[in-house]
Amino acid sequence: MRASRLLQLLLLLQNRGRMNCAQLAAELEVNRRTVLRDLEALGEAGLPVVVHRGARGGVELGFNYRTRLTGLSTEEAEALGVILSHPIPALAAIGLDDAARRARAKLLESLPDGVRETAMRSSQQVRFVSKPVGGEDERVLALAKAIRQGRRVRIRATSAAPRTVHPIALVHGARGWAVVDELDPGRPIALDACDDLNISAKRFRDPP
Repeated sequence: MRASRLLQLLLLLQNRGRMNCAQLAAELEVNRRTVLRDLEALGEAGLPVVVHRGARGGVELGFNYRTRLTGLSTEEAEALGVILSHPIPALAAIGLDDAARRARAKLLESLPDGVRETAMRSSQQVRFVSKPVGGEDERVLALAKAIRQGRRVRIRATSAAPRTVHPIALVHGARGWAVVDELDPGRPIALDACDDLNISAKRFRDPP
């Protein structure tokens, strides 16, 4: 979590220039003391963090330090803004909605100034009202975690005919969620057939 916050802090400073601790704390949703510790960590890592004291002081990056996503046309930036503003309810269902929000913020901050402004303006010009994917289901959360970690799963574990699967994907269609088994990928298994899940400690593949 801290590494993720440090990256966002770096992107804020490089894109917005000088900012004070109160502004950084508000953007990062932490307190000032945490911001100061993070700035110290960036300095110890060799990044050119410059601190200006006084009423109009603040923090900025020296030596024109930049890391950029470049090469986007105006239309591409507008399309990116719409993509980033489009809600994806399925992310909440698999426990990644907060991570997606942080990722969107970091991606926007990584854009060059003009491109970022175009993308942010486009995200306000086109808005969406999402349709629910379905309420939170512990089975979906468990399967999503097993997929990310490459773990074997037994479905109907307490029944007379349990089945061991190697889950590699979740699919959401008209009939709801289904899981794709690497051992039989052509026939996704409906979530309703995945009761009594047992997530094994054994992996069928190493996680990325």
